[in-house]
Amino acid sequence: MVGAAAWLGAGAVFWLLGAALGFVLFQASFGFAGAFRRLLAEGRGAGLRAQMLLLAVATVVMLPAIEAGSLAGAPVRGLVFPVGVALLVGAFLFGIGMQIGGGCASGTLYTAAGGQGARMWITLLAFIAGATLAAWQYEAWSDWPGIGAVSLPGALGLGPAVGLSLAAFALVFGLSRLIEQARHGAVEPMGWQARAPFPGVLWRGPWPMAWGAVGLALLSALTLFLAGRPWAITAAFPLWGSKLVEALGWDDPAFWAFWEDPTRTEALLRPLLADRTTVMDLGLMAGAFLAAALAGRAGAWRWPRVGEAIASVAGGLLLGVGAVLASGCNISAYLGGIASGSLHGWVWIVPALLGNAVGLRLRPLFGLGRA
Repeated sequence: MVGAAAWLGAGAVFWLLGAALGFVLFQASFGFAGAFRRLLAEGRGAGLRAQMLLLAVATVVMLPAIEAGSLAGAPVRGLVFPVGVALLVGAFLFGIGMQIGGGCASGTLYTAAGGQGARMWITLLAFIAGATLAAWQYEAWSDWPGIGAVSLPGALGLGPAVGLSLAAFALVFGLSRLIEQARHGAVEPMGWQARAPFPGVLWRGPWPMAWGAVGLALLSALTLFLAGRPWAITAAFPLWGSKLVEALGWDDPAFWAFWEDPTRTEALLRPLLADRTTVMDLGLMAGAFLAAALAGRAGAWRWPRVGEAIASVAGGLLLGVGAVLASGCNISAYLGGIASGSLHGWVWIVPALLGNAVGLRLRPLFGLGRA
Protein backbone atom coordinates (compact mmCIF):
# COMPACT_ATOMS: atom_id res chain seq x y z
CA MET A 1 0.00 0.00 0.00
CA VAL A 2 2.80 2.42 0.91
CA GLY A 3 4.65 1.53 -2.30
CA ALA A 4 1.52 2.13 -4.38
CA ALA A 5 0.96 5.49 -2.73
CA ALA A 6 4.55 6.49 -3.38
CA TRP A 7 4.25 5.46 -7.05
CA LEU A 8 1.03 7.44 -7.47
CA GLY A 9 2.66 10.45 -5.84
CA ALA A 10 5.66 10.26 -8.16
CA GLY A 11 3.38 9.72 -11.16
CA ALA A 12 1.33 12.78 -10.26
CA VAL A 13 4.46 14.94 -10.46
CA PHE A 14 5.07 13.87 -14.06
CA TRP A 15 1.41 14.31 -14.98
CA LEU A 16 1.63 17.89 -13.72
CA LEU A 17 4.98 18.51 -15.38
CA GLY A 18 3.65 17.25 -18.71
CA ALA A 19 0.51 19.35 -18.28
CA ALA A 20 2.60 22.45 -17.67
CA LEU A 21 4.57 21.80 -20.86
CA GLY A 22 1.37 21.30 -22.86
CA PHE A 23 -0.14 24.46 -21.37
CA VAL A 24 2.89 26.56 -22.36
CA LEU A 25 3.11 25.03 -25.84
CA PHE A 26 -0.53 25.83 -26.55
CA GLN A 27 -0.63 29.31 -25.04
CA ALA A 28 2.51 30.40 -26.91
CA SER A 29 1.56 28.44 -30.06
CA PHE A 30 5.16 27.28 -29.85
CA GLY A 31 5.98 24.92 -32.67
CA PHE A 32 8.89 23.79 -34.77
CA ALA A 33 7.20 22.71 -38.02
CA GLY A 34 5.39 26.03 -38.40
CA ALA A 35 8.52 28.02 -37.56
CA PHE A 36 10.57 26.13 -40.14
CA ARG A 37 7.79 26.52 -42.73
CA ARG A 38 7.68 30.31 -42.25
CA LEU A 39 11.46 30.46 -42.38
CA LEU A 40 11.78 28.47 -45.60
CA ALA A 41 8.67 29.70 -47.40
CA GLU A 42 8.51 33.34 -46.32
CA GLY A 43 11.91 34.22 -44.91
CA ARG A 44 10.33 35.02 -41.54
CA GLY A 45 12.52 34.01 -38.61
CA ALA A 46 10.71 34.94 -35.41
CA GLY A 47 10.01 31.28 -34.66
CA LEU A 48 13.63 30.34 -35.30
CA ARG A 49 14.82 33.14 -33.01
CA ALA A 50 12.48 31.88 -30.30
CA GLN A 51 14.11 28.46 -30.69
CA MET A 52 17.53 30.04 -30.22
CA LEU A 53 16.32 31.67 -27.00
CA LEU A 54 14.93 28.33 -25.82
CA LEU A 55 18.22 26.57 -26.59
CA ALA A 56 20.34 29.27 -24.96
CA VAL A 57 18.45 29.25 -21.65
CA ALA A 58 18.24 25.45 -21.58
CA THR A 59 21.95 25.05 -22.33
CA VAL A 60 23.08 27.55 -19.69
CA VAL A 61 20.91 25.92 -17.03
CA MET A 62 21.21 22.25 -17.97
CA LEU A 63 24.63 21.58 -19.47
CA PRO A 64 26.70 22.45 -16.36
CA ALA A 65 24.42 20.25 -14.25
CA ILE A 66 24.67 17.36 -16.72
CA GLU A 67 28.45 17.60 -16.73
CA ALA A 68 28.48 17.71 -12.91
CA GLY A 69 26.16 14.69 -12.80
CA SER A 70 23.71 16.35 -10.43
CA LEU A 71 21.23 19.21 -10.23
CA ALA A 72 20.30 20.52 -6.79
CA GLY A 73 21.52 17.23 -5.33
CA ALA A 74 19.56 15.01 -7.73
CA PRO A 75 21.54 12.73 -10.08
CA VAL A 76 21.10 13.67 -13.75
CA ARG A 77 22.40 12.53 -17.13
CA GLY A 78 22.24 13.92 -20.64
CA LEU A 79 20.99 12.56 -23.94
CA VAL A 80 24.18 11.84 -25.88
CA PHE A 81 23.53 9.60 -28.88
CA PRO A 82 25.58 8.35 -31.85
CA VAL A 83 26.19 10.34 -35.00
CA GLY A 84 25.88 8.29 -38.14
CA VAL A 85 23.89 7.42 -41.23
CA ALA A 86 20.81 6.48 -39.19
CA LEU A 87 20.77 9.93 -37.62
CA LEU A 88 21.10 11.67 -41.00
CA VAL A 89 18.43 9.57 -42.68
CA GLY A 90 16.10 9.70 -39.68
CA ALA A 91 16.32 13.47 -39.25
CA PHE A 92 15.76 13.99 -42.99
CA LEU A 93 12.66 11.78 -42.99
CA PHE A 94 11.43 13.48 -39.83
CA GLY A 95 11.82 16.87 -41.51
CA ILE A 96 9.70 15.79 -44.48
CA GLY A 97 7.10 14.37 -42.10
CA MET A 98 6.91 17.64 -40.17
CA GLN A 99 5.72 19.54 -43.22
CA ILE A 100 3.30 17.04 -44.76
CA GLY A 101 2.09 15.62 -41.44
CA GLY A 102 1.41 19.10 -40.05
CA GLY A 103 3.59 19.10 -36.96
CA CYS A 104 6.53 17.77 -35.01
CA ALA A 105 6.26 15.54 -31.95
CA SER A 106 5.30 18.21 -29.41
CA GLY A 107 3.21 20.06 -32.01
CA THR A 108 1.26 16.94 -32.96
CA LEU A 109 0.41 16.20 -29.34
CA TYR A 110 -0.64 19.68 -28.30
CA THR A 111 -2.59 20.56 -31.45
CA ALA A 112 -4.44 17.23 -31.41
CA ALA A 113 -5.40 17.65 -27.76
CA GLY A 114 -6.13 21.36 -28.22
CA GLY A 115 -9.03 20.59 -30.52
CA GLN A 116 -7.44 21.53 -33.82
CA GLY A 117 -9.41 18.94 -35.80
CA ALA A 118 -9.13 15.27 -36.73
CA ARG A 119 -6.11 15.72 -39.01
CA MET A 120 -3.59 15.83 -36.18
CA TRP A 121 -5.10 12.73 -34.55
CA ILE A 122 -4.51 10.86 -37.81
CA THR A 123 -0.93 12.16 -37.84
CA LEU A 124 -0.46 11.00 -34.25
CA LEU A 125 -1.74 7.48 -34.94
CA ALA A 126 0.47 7.20 -38.02
CA PHE A 127 3.39 8.61 -35.98
CA ILE A 128 2.98 5.76 -33.47
CA ALA A 129 2.68 3.21 -36.29
CA GLY A 130 5.86 4.51 -37.96
CA ALA A 131 7.82 4.42 -34.71
CA THR A 132 6.64 0.85 -34.07
CA LEU A 133 7.59 -0.18 -37.61
CA ALA A 134 11.10 1.22 -37.12
CA ALA A 135 11.43 -0.62 -33.81
CA TRP A 136 10.28 -3.88 -35.43
CA GLN A 137 12.88 -3.45 -38.19
CA TYR A 138 15.66 -2.40 -35.80
CA GLU A 139 18.13 -5.00 -37.09
CA ALA A 140 17.82 -3.65 -40.63
CA TRP A 141 19.28 -0.24 -39.73
CA SER A 142 20.98 -0.48 -36.34
CA ASP A 143 24.39 -1.38 -37.83
CA TRP A 144 24.55 1.50 -40.30
CA PRO A 145 27.95 3.22 -40.07
CA GLY A 146 28.66 6.13 -37.76
CA ILE A 147 31.22 7.70 -35.45
CA GLY A 148 29.47 6.93 -32.19
CA ALA A 149 28.38 9.35 -29.48
CA VAL A 150 30.39 12.56 -29.06
CA SER A 151 30.12 14.85 -26.04
CA LEU A 152 31.28 18.39 -26.79
CA PRO A 153 32.16 19.15 -23.14
CA GLY A 154 34.10 15.89 -23.08
CA ALA A 155 36.02 16.90 -26.20
CA LEU A 156 36.41 20.64 -25.58
CA GLY A 157 35.71 21.22 -21.90
CA LEU A 158 32.54 22.64 -20.32
CA GLY A 159 33.39 26.34 -20.69
CA PRO A 160 34.28 26.22 -24.40
CA ALA A 161 31.26 23.99 -25.16
CA VAL A 162 28.85 26.43 -23.50
CA GLY A 163 30.60 29.44 -25.04
CA LEU A 164 30.58 28.03 -28.57
CA SER A 165 26.94 27.01 -28.19
CA LEU A 166 25.90 30.50 -27.11
CA ALA A 167 27.93 32.03 -29.93
CA ALA A 168 26.18 29.77 -32.44
CA PHE A 169 22.75 30.69 -31.06
CA ALA A 170 23.62 34.39 -31.23
CA LEU A 171 24.93 34.02 -34.79
CA VAL A 172 21.75 32.30 -36.01
CA PHE A 173 19.62 34.85 -34.14
CA GLY A 174 21.48 37.79 -35.69
CA LEU A 175 21.64 36.37 -39.23
CA SER A 176 17.94 35.63 -39.09
CA ARG A 177 17.20 39.26 -38.29
CA LEU A 178 19.51 40.56 -41.04
CA ILE A 179 18.05 38.27 -43.71
CA GLU A 180 14.47 39.06 -42.72
CA GLN A 181 15.20 42.79 -42.68
CA ALA A 182 16.75 42.61 -46.13
CA ARG A 183 13.89 40.61 -47.58
CA HIS A 184 10.90 42.30 -45.95
CA GLY A 185 12.17 45.69 -44.82
CA ALA A 186 11.20 44.94 -41.22
CA VAL A 187 11.76 42.25 -38.61
CA GLU A 188 8.80 40.44 -37.13
CA PRO A 189 9.04 40.70 -33.32
CA MET A 190 9.59 37.53 -31.32
CA GLY A 191 7.57 39.30 -28.65
CA TRP A 192 7.93 39.95 -24.95
CA GLN A 193 4.88 42.15 -24.55
CA ALA A 194 1.54 40.32 -24.37
CA ARG A 195 -1.39 41.60 -26.41
CA ALA A 196 -3.85 41.08 -23.56
CA PRO A 197 -3.80 42.48 -19.97
CA PHE A 198 -1.89 40.68 -17.24
CA PRO A 199 -2.67 38.37 -15.38
CA GLY A 200 -5.62 37.22 -17.48
CA VAL A 201 -3.31 36.56 -20.42
CA LEU A 202 -1.60 33.82 -18.39
CA TRP A 203 -4.74 31.71 -18.51
CA ARG A 204 -6.41 32.81 -21.73
CA GLY A 205 -3.36 33.66 -23.85
CA PRO A 206 -2.05 34.12 -26.39
CA TRP A 207 1.48 34.34 -25.01
CA PRO A 208 4.38 35.97 -26.83
CA MET A 209 6.79 33.40 -28.32
CA ALA A 210 9.56 34.60 -26.01
CA TRP A 211 7.46 33.67 -22.97
CA GLY A 212 6.98 30.21 -24.44
CA ALA A 213 10.70 29.82 -25.11
CA VAL A 214 11.73 30.73 -21.57
CA GLY A 215 8.89 28.72 -20.04
CA LEU A 216 9.79 25.59 -22.01
CA ALA A 217 13.49 26.00 -21.15
CA LEU A 218 12.76 26.23 -17.42
CA LEU A 219 10.33 23.31 -17.55
CA SER A 220 12.97 21.31 -19.44
CA ALA A 221 15.39 22.00 -16.60
CA LEU A 222 12.73 20.92 -14.10
CA THR A 223 12.26 17.72 -16.12
CA LEU A 224 16.00 17.10 -15.88
CA PHE A 225 15.83 17.51 -12.10
CA LEU A 226 12.74 15.34 -11.57
CA ALA A 227 13.27 12.64 -14.21
CA GLY A 228 17.06 12.59 -14.10
CA ARG A 229 17.31 13.15 -17.87
CA PRO A 230 16.12 15.77 -20.38
CA TRP A 231 12.58 16.01 -21.74
CA ALA A 232 11.67 13.33 -24.27
CA ILE A 233 8.50 12.60 -26.22
CA THR A 234 8.89 10.05 -28.99
CA ALA A 235 10.48 7.30 -26.89
CA ALA A 236 6.92 6.48 -25.79
CA PHE A 237 5.56 5.98 -29.31
CA PRO A 238 7.22 2.64 -30.19
CA LEU A 239 6.31 1.51 -26.68
CA TRP A 240 2.62 2.28 -27.23
CA GLY A 241 2.64 0.56 -30.60
CA SER A 242 4.52 -2.48 -29.33
CA LYS A 243 2.11 -2.86 -26.43
CA LEU A 244 -0.76 -2.79 -28.92
CA VAL A 245 0.93 -5.37 -31.18
CA GLU A 246 1.33 -7.64 -28.16
CA ALA A 247 -2.25 -7.09 -26.97
CA LEU A 248 -3.65 -7.94 -30.41
CA GLY A 249 -1.51 -11.08 -30.56
CA TRP A 250 0.21 -10.06 -33.79
CA ASP A 251 3.74 -10.64 -32.48
CA ASP A 252 5.82 -10.72 -29.32
CA PRO A 253 7.84 -7.48 -29.25
CA ALA A 254 9.91 -8.77 -26.32
CA PHE A 255 11.87 -10.74 -28.93
CA TRP A 256 12.50 -7.74 -31.16
CA ALA A 257 16.13 -6.65 -31.05
CA PHE A 258 14.99 -3.10 -30.31
CA TRP A 259 13.45 -4.14 -26.98
CA GLU A 260 16.28 -6.52 -26.09
CA ASP A 261 18.46 -3.48 -25.53
CA PRO A 262 18.88 -3.30 -21.71
CA THR A 263 18.03 0.42 -21.69
CA ARG A 264 14.59 -0.34 -23.17
CA THR A 265 13.66 -3.77 -21.81
CA GLU A 266 12.37 -2.48 -18.49
CA ALA A 267 9.98 -0.03 -20.18
CA LEU A 268 8.38 -2.82 -22.21
CA LEU A 269 7.93 -5.10 -19.22
CA ARG A 270 6.45 -2.53 -16.85
CA PRO A 271 2.84 -1.26 -16.89
CA LEU A 272 2.40 1.49 -19.46
CA LEU A 273 1.64 4.20 -16.90
CA ALA A 274 4.86 3.38 -15.09
CA ASP A 275 6.70 4.89 -18.05
CA ARG A 276 7.52 8.52 -17.29
CA THR A 277 7.65 9.57 -20.93
CA THR A 278 4.17 8.12 -21.46
CA VAL A 279 2.81 9.92 -18.43
CA MET A 280 4.39 13.22 -19.49
CA ASP A 281 3.04 12.86 -23.05
CA LEU A 282 -0.47 12.24 -21.77
CA GLY A 283 -0.06 15.08 -19.29
CA LEU A 284 1.08 17.35 -22.14
CA MET A 285 -2.11 16.58 -24.01
CA ALA A 286 -4.20 17.22 -20.91
CA GLY A 287 -2.45 20.56 -20.35
CA ALA A 288 -3.05 21.61 -23.96
CA PHE A 289 -6.72 20.66 -23.68
CA LEU A 290 -7.03 22.72 -20.50
CA ALA A 291 -5.32 25.70 -22.13
CA ALA A 292 -7.64 25.51 -25.14
CA ALA A 293 -10.70 25.32 -22.89
CA LEU A 294 -9.61 28.28 -20.75
CA ALA A 295 -8.77 30.35 -23.81
CA GLY A 296 -11.95 29.44 -25.64
CA ARG A 297 -9.75 28.54 -28.61
CA ALA A 298 -10.62 24.88 -29.05
CA GLY A 299 -11.26 24.56 -32.77
CA ALA A 300 -14.44 23.11 -34.19
CA TRP A 301 -14.00 19.43 -34.97
CA ARG A 302 -13.39 19.12 -38.69
CA TRP A 303 -12.72 16.01 -40.71
CA PRO A 304 -9.82 16.47 -43.11
CA ARG A 305 -10.14 16.41 -46.86
CA VAL A 306 -8.87 13.28 -48.59
CA GLY A 307 -5.56 14.90 -49.51
CA GLU A 308 -5.06 16.14 -45.94
CA ALA A 309 -5.78 12.69 -44.53
CA ILE A 310 -3.31 11.04 -46.92
CA ALA A 311 -0.72 13.67 -45.97
CA SER A 312 -1.30 12.96 -42.29
CA VAL A 313 -0.80 9.23 -42.77
CA ALA A 314 2.32 9.64 -44.91
CA GLY A 315 3.74 12.41 -42.74
CA GLY A 316 3.02 10.57 -39.51
CA LEU A 317 4.74 7.41 -40.75
CA LEU A 318 7.81 9.43 -41.75
CA LEU A 319 7.82 11.20 -38.39
CA GLY A 320 7.71 7.90 -36.51
CA VAL A 321 10.36 6.12 -38.56
CA GLY A 322 12.57 9.21 -38.58
CA ALA A 323 12.36 9.78 -34.83
CA VAL A 324 13.40 6.22 -34.01
CA LEU A 325 16.26 6.15 -36.55
CA ALA A 326 17.55 9.53 -35.33
CA SER A 327 17.28 8.65 -31.61
CA GLY A 328 14.79 11.44 -31.05
CA CYS A 329 12.88 14.36 -32.48
CA ASN A 330 13.00 18.13 -32.17
CA ILE A 331 12.65 17.73 -28.39
CA SER A 332 14.98 14.88 -27.40
CA ALA A 333 17.48 15.19 -30.29
CA TYR A 334 17.49 18.92 -31.10
CA LEU A 335 16.65 20.52 -27.73
CA GLY A 336 17.74 17.71 -25.40
CA GLY A 337 20.81 16.80 -27.43
CA ILE A 338 22.14 20.34 -27.72
CA ALA A 339 21.40 21.12 -24.07
CA SER A 340 23.27 17.90 -23.19
CA GLY A 341 26.33 18.97 -25.18
CA SER A 342 25.86 16.14 -27.66
CA LEU A 343 27.15 16.50 -31.20
CA HIS A 344 24.14 14.56 -32.46
CA GLY A 345 21.84 17.45 -31.50
CA TRP A 346 23.79 19.86 -33.68
CA VAL A 347 24.02 17.41 -36.57
CA TRP A 348 20.29 16.55 -36.38
CA ILE A 349 19.11 20.02 -37.35
CA VAL A 350 20.93 20.06 -40.72
CA PRO A 351 19.19 17.08 -42.41
CA ALA A 352 15.99 17.99 -40.56
CA LEU A 353 15.94 21.42 -42.21
CA LEU A 354 16.70 19.84 -45.59
CA GLY A 355 13.81 17.46 -45.02
CA ASN A 356 11.56 20.40 -44.13
CA ALA A 357 12.51 22.05 -47.43
CA VAL A 358 11.60 18.88 -49.35
CA GLY A 359 8.39 18.48 -47.37
CA LEU A 360 7.44 22.06 -48.14
CA ARG A 361 7.71 21.32 -51.87
CA LEU A 362 5.61 18.17 -51.45
CA ARG A 363 2.75 19.89 -49.62
CA PRO A 364 0.91 21.03 -52.79
CA LEU A 365 0.69 17.39 -53.94
CA PHE A 366 -1.68 16.80 -51.02
CA GLY A 367 -3.63 20.02 -51.50
CA LEU A 368 -1.76 21.78 -48.70
CA GLY A 369 -0.55 25.37 -48.93
CA ARG A 370 3.15 26.17 -48.82
CA ALA A 371 2.66 28.85 -46.14
